[in-house]
Amino acid sequence: MSTTPAGTPTNPPANPPHRRLRSVVGDATAKKLATLGLETIDDLLRHYPRRYVSLGEMTDLAALQVGQYATVMARVVEAVNRRFGPGGRKTRTEVTITDGNARITLTFFSQPWRQAQLAPGTVGLFAGEVGAFNGRLQLTHPLYEPLEGPDAMEGRIARGIIPIYRASAKIPSLAIERSVETVLAIADVEDPVPADVRESRGLPAAPEAFEMIHRPRSTEQWQLARDRFRFEEAFVLQTVFAQRRHAALGQSAAPRPRRVGGLRDAFEEQLPFTLTDGQRAVVAEIEADLAREHPMHRLLQGEVGSGKTIVALLAMLQVVDDGAQAVLLAPTEVLAAQHHRGITAMLGALAQGGMLGGAAEGTRVRLLTGSMGARARKEALLDAASGAAGIVIGTHAVLQDTVQLAELGLLVIDEQHRFGVEQRAVLVDRTEVKPHVLVMTATPIPRTIAMTVFGDLETSTLSELPGGRRPIQTTVVPAAERPDWLARAWDRVREEVADGRQAYVVVSRIGQDAEGAAAEAADPDAPPTRSLLDLHDELAAGPLEGLRLGMLHGRQPADEKDATMTAFARGEIDVLVATTVIEVGVDVPNATVMVVVDAERFGVSQLHQLRGRVGRGGHPGLCLLVTSAEEESPSRERLDAVASTSDGFALSRLDAEQRREGDVLGAAQSGIRSSLRLLSVVKDEKVIADAREVATAFVESDPALDSAPDLRLAVDRLEQSRQADYLERT
Repeated sequence: MSTTPAGTPTNPPANPPHRRLRSVVGDATAKKLATLGLETIDDLLRHYPRRYVSLGEMTDLAALQVGQYATVMARVVEAVNRRFGPGGRKTRTEVTITDGNARITLTFFSQPWRQAQLAPGTVGLFAGEVGAFNGRLQLTHPLYEPLEGPDAMEGRIARGIIPIYRASAKIPSLAIERSVETVLAIADVEDPVPADVRESRGLPAAPEAFEMIHRPRSTEQWQLARDRFRFEEAFVLQTVFAQRRHAALGQSAAPRPRRVGGLRDAFEEQLPFTLTDGQRAVVAEIEADLAREHPMHRLLQGEVGSGKTIVALLAMLQVVDDGAQAVLLAPTEVLAAQHHRGITAMLGALAQGGMLGGAAEGTRVRLLTGSMGARARKEALLDAASGAAGIVIGTHAVLQDTVQLAELGLLVIDEQHRFGVEQRAVLVDRTEVKPHVLVMTATPIPRTIAMTVFGDLETSTLSELPGGRRPIQTTVVPAAERPDWLARAWDRVREEVADGRQAYVVVSRIGQDAEGAAAEAADPDAPPTRSLLDLHDELAAGPLEGLRLGMLHGRQPADEKDATMTAFARGEIDVLVATTVIEVGVDVPNATVMVVVDAERFGVSQLHQLRGRVGRGGHPGLCLLVTSAEEESPSRERLDAVASTSDGFALSRLDAEQRREGDVLGAAQSGIRSSLRLLSVVKDEKVIADAREVATAFVESDPALDSAPDLRLAVDRLEQSRQADYLERT
């Protein structure tokens, strides 16, 4: 692209990368390419080959094995159509091919025209899964690409390496390859990676890299091109985050320095325990952030039970000491109510500011949810608007326009992955002076994912458990193989209750409805799952008869859920049968045992979160993972991994490796997801870290990207795709 010294394009390219393919390859081909989501020149150029076939390294026909996916280069020896079925109406075409030594049969059903297409002497590439019929190896409906004749691609044999693209029934790999050849000849290619960045890493420029990845002459060429485009994806994404971090430095926020002798000091003096070294270090980081004149944007991640809430509360009290308010946003009413009870109890008289018996330096802590009664809601709204409530705890209800705050100084978001960036912005953008923002997650995040999903945030990590926290023993209970173990599991629950403790029983679904049908459809070979409603009744009448059982799930009215959790926290319920509404934040120190039924239906990180609900007091915790998954199956291996370690960060890496890339990024990150074709946020840590460092330095020297107009265009497009996705969801 030609530019002026200031970076402004002088002559628009004749064939810009975002020109529609229709005008280049024709309507018919463009419609077929659109079935793969390819609509522009750039879309097609970035539809990289999924693998390559080297003509000098064809599979030996004699070495083929049943079940192997093979691509062979061979010559047709014979092609015969055979009739079968009632009246001979059906056709089976059998084509015999050879590599000069061995032979194999290609079989096509209801495609009689293959006989003429694959006449004896035809040379081509044939790809498919090797099967067997009547003792002979065969490929059924293999992919076919000619290497000679009018349909062959000029020059591809000379290059020696043939790209194989993700294709469809409407447009095969060869047709995609032809379209790429057409586009490569005329496209004006942008290059978002500045020349000095490329050269310092030995990476080719974009035009050369596109040629190397689509028409390589050696394995080294396409590997180098992949390295270049993998770095480009990371670099563009990290530039977006670097600009956001830089922009945050330009925003104004009221500094909230720590006040000596204030509410925070009074609270620390009454703490019955000592903070861990890790907690003190993170508290110091946040304390320094709050004292600055630009808004804090920090992610606090920590192991289950690592004490994130106390760290967040100290930050909130620091802000309240300065005359402002703090909002704690939770994803569910159960968790919001739990936070309200816990924080109010920890503060004691300090949470009763202006009330009879309250401390002179105290404030008020108000709960605000969508289903609370009119009177309680009115009181909460008045205290929030007047500033009498220094701390407001709530769900999405806090985001409504009817909720007014006197002066928001700090927004704390618990379980950040349950909220989108846009929801966070609803409160942040209400005022010209931005509040400080602290987001928390109890789901440990591998470094690569943290840099990709939360790249606009600084990160603090708590991995050390507070003193006195006992380890949790986790055991897999194979119910189908060892029914006696399942009986023993229920005996263990009774024993814990007899000793004055409490238990959770967790199930994957509520009742016999579409929820259960969806679970069965997702894995039809798996045993039927147990519903909460059925299991509650079975336990009450069977192995847990005589114990006080409670039931908790997301479809209950808010007051019923709150009453159940309050009763459980007070020890009025022995065993709480629940869904994953208790996954995060629920803190009942007297609960020591958890039985997870149909444990194979839960993810690795989710199981780690669930078991963190027990062993939170002075007694050791026990987590029993009940499963019908067969030994050595992938599901059983996941459960064994959870049972083998209590290291949440190790489990989070395992979880990420076992999931698809899009699942790792999550629905709220679909804009990012659509921009990543080669980069793996799970595997490419070095690439992402390098790109982050370079992007940060580049943005510091050129915040507007004036010296890199192609990079600026790529960044703008990525930002627009994320915003467009948000608008579609709303």
